[in-house]
Amino acid sequence: DTSTNAKTGRRRHGEAGDNEKSSKNWHVLNCHLQAGKQGGRRVRQIVEGVGAAVKLAKKLQEKDPSNINLVVCGDFNGGTECGAVQYLESGSIGPDFFEDGEQVSSKEKILPLSSPLIDVYCVDRDGKSAPPTLVVSELISIMIDDGNIETCFIDPEFSEGVMDRFKRIYNRFATLQCSDGSLQMDKADVEAWLTIINKKIGRGTEFRNAAKFMGWVEQTISEDSDNDGNKGEESKTNKKKSRPPIRIPNNGVLQFEDFIAVYRDELRQGKFWGIAWDLAQLGEPLQVNDIFGARYDRMYCSASLAPLAVIDTLCNKPCPNESEPSDHLPIAATFQICQLGK
Repeated sequence: DTSTNAKTGRRRHGEAGDNEKSSKNWHVLNCHLQAGKQGGRRVRQIVEGVGAAVKLAKKLQEKDPSNINLVVCGDFNGGTECGAVQYLESGSIGPDFFEDGEQVSSKEKILPLSSPLIDVYCVDRDGKSAPPTLVVSELISIMIDDGNIETCFIDPEFSEGVMDRFKRIYNRFATLQCSDGSLQMDKADVEAWLTIINKKIGRGTEFRNAAKFMGWVEQTISEDSDNDGNKGEESKTNKKKSRPPIRIPNNGVLQFEDFIAVYRDELRQGKFWGIAWDLAQLGEPLQVNDIFGARYDRMYCSASLAPLAVIDTLCNKPCPNESEPSDHLPIAATFQICQLGK
């Protein structure tokens, strides 16, 4: 679930304030950047998103595409340690910046604007920090071996307590008798497990990875040609429609090591709360007492805009709950266009 969408709104001439500053377009880049150990991908996503807004400004023949009315907002899946945040706030990102122990860019990338963007939630706060927007159960110290928030995505391994839970779960589902007397999970066992955690077969990364470990291989679909041997749009459409769905092989077996690998992949994507959900649904809930809070949802504006007000949404217990339907708290702001020459 990652996307960057650029939109523009245009004021018609003749409306209130029909002058240079009021006739400029408003550009809004709404982001949901990749989660987990994907710093480089997050940087590429935000670079492409801002670039798309500037390209649109040029297409609309704005006077100065490097000084557009731009708002960038959404789930960055990271805080100040995130390369995507660094790019917006400093105006560039280079090969010397590392996130989760990895280089996020092989060369310097420059923000195509006249100045870095403004963190709206850090303006005129009288020294107070912006509130967290992700307020959830603190799972890292419980779930990861020697868990640390600063290194949780660098080759993480499950803690002993979580591994014990996975062993009990696997043993409860495994019914296939092996020659050495051990039990492993066959297709029916895997489908029973997946139905509990995902409610149906065919959804979720657990399903896709389990199918691959059990022997499913994506088929290569050759493009159909027309009678003249040409490959047209219709054949491309047919190719897309004819791609076979992922299926669990009838004779496939999911070994315990592969069962753990399925969840290790979830862990490395930062899906701590998804894993905790699965454990709870499978009768092995984690005992959580602490809260983790971070400002993953952020809002920025260009220098041509000035934030007038922001809304702080506060919560002191893990979300979602009876008051907050999401694990992310909403953010909102109002803006005005800066006076020319200021």
